Amino acid sequence: MTPSAASASSSPSARNRVVSTLSVPSAELRDALADISPNVEVVLWDFTGAPVGADPAGIQAAVLPYTGRAHLDGALDAAPNLVLVQTQSTGYDGVADLVGDGVAIATASGVHAAATAELAVGLALASLRGIDDAVRQQAEGRWSPARHPGLADRRVLLVGVGGIGEEIRRRLVTFEATVTRVGSTAREDGIGHVHGSDELVALAPDHDVVVVITPLSDATRGLIGREVLAALPDGALVVNVARGAVVDTDALTAEVRTGRLRAALDVVDPEPLPTDHPLWRAPGVIITPHVGGNTEAFPPRILALLERQVALLGEGQAPENLVAGGPWA
Repeated sequence: MTPSAASASSSPSARNRVVSTLSVPSAELRDALADISPNVEVVLWDFTGAPVGADPAGIQAAVLPYTGRAHLDGALDAAPNLVLVQTQSTGYDGVADLVGDGVAIATASGVHAAATAELAVGLALASLRGIDDAVRQQAEGRWSPARHPGLADRRVLLVGVGGIGEEIRRRLVTFEATVTRVGSTAREDGIGHVHGSDELVALAPDHDVVVVITPLSDATRGLIGREVLAALPDGALVVNVARGAVVDTDALTAEVRTGRLRAALDVVDPEPLPTDHPLWRAPGVIITPHVGGNTEAFPPRILALLERQVALLGEGQAPENLVAGGPWA
């Protein structure tokens, strides 16, 4: 169910559910949200200990930390009356495992779109223009001009047509690239045709760049696998700003180690990548440490979203960006 569909299908009783206590993982967020709604008490809970000045049994909604969920295993069990968890990320893989079936999940969809799209295009440009090579040559004091493919006129296979995917598409078109969009199923939308993911192997030979921005799920795990990678033409570039496990790490590593493919990765599997992993030293590979949405635009944008969420919860309304409806289903 889409966020808008989840909100639209809310029952009258769900729409009148006032959430009276919300926890946030930092003092800065607590202070910034304290006066948004007279009906919602905002308390500090960073999950390293007990909530500050609050009984966890009274917490009905919780904002999760921006990154890192390993220390959250079992932590939310202390809040038996929880009805909502709010992520600070667009992705929500693994969050359902932290809560019961009746707990709603809302994401930060839209907050990271511009920043992640910037990085996707930046990684593509850096690789296609040889900027990574030039940086290494600069450290050696070496002047080595060369002609590189560039982004203009490249044929880009964009895997993922959600909000961030659309922001990436818009930027790619500005750079005069030709974009083919791939979603879960084939369909038409307001922009044109969306190919289904079952067409990836057939589409791959006609594209110079693959940009991956689809959510991680059982259906997308390993989606960019051996067959898709093998079908790409020599010299093709794989850009992943989604989740590492959407791309088969072993298959990609094998391709880039031979020099047949290039890769620009903000996400990897496993993450973080072990220091001895061959991807670190493979030719034609750029790796950034999962920083797609982490720019100075993030703090004010996540605060604006949380302000809206607190106001809605205080009015008994369904929050934005629901991906699991819980009591609002």
